[in-house]
Amino acid sequence: MRHLSLCSSLLLLGITGLAQAADPVVPNKGALVYARPGSCVTCHQANGAGLQGVFPPLAGSEWLNRDSSVLIKIVLHGLQGPIAVRGQNYTTAMPGMATSLKDDEIADVLNFVQTTWGKVGEPVTAAAVAKIRAAEASRTTMWTGKELRP
Repeated sequence: MRHLSLCSSLLLLGITGLAQAADPVVPNKGALVYARPGSCVTCHQANGAGLQGVFPPLAGSEWLNRDSSVLIKIVLHGLQGPIAVRGQNYTTAMPGMATSLKDDEIADVLNFVQTTWGKVGEPVTAAAVAKIRAAEASRTTMWTGKELRP
């Protein structure tokens, strides 16, 4: 039964396009975080394309080439528009995940997103997430595109 469940899970991930691990030796925990109901996949879709005019794409987004501290801040506290992604403006707010994701889960999902649809560079660590979480602990509002501009 356990084997069947594992096979079913792998098949599901393969169908949604999330089984592509950045490192074939280590299972991609970030893909599993991304695919959780109510998480990233809900708006950004399994293929990272988002919904044009409503939810911005992650695939090819210039935001993924930003410093990882910016991405950590967005995942922790959310982002409200307007923002421009690949030449299109978006105003839909992204909720923060500080209360629903642990530091290692945020690091895992950001590493998955970056290696799948963005830059490949230094991996995001749980320690880096914890540092920013502590530094921004008093923040009660979402980030704005204006605050996070380069």
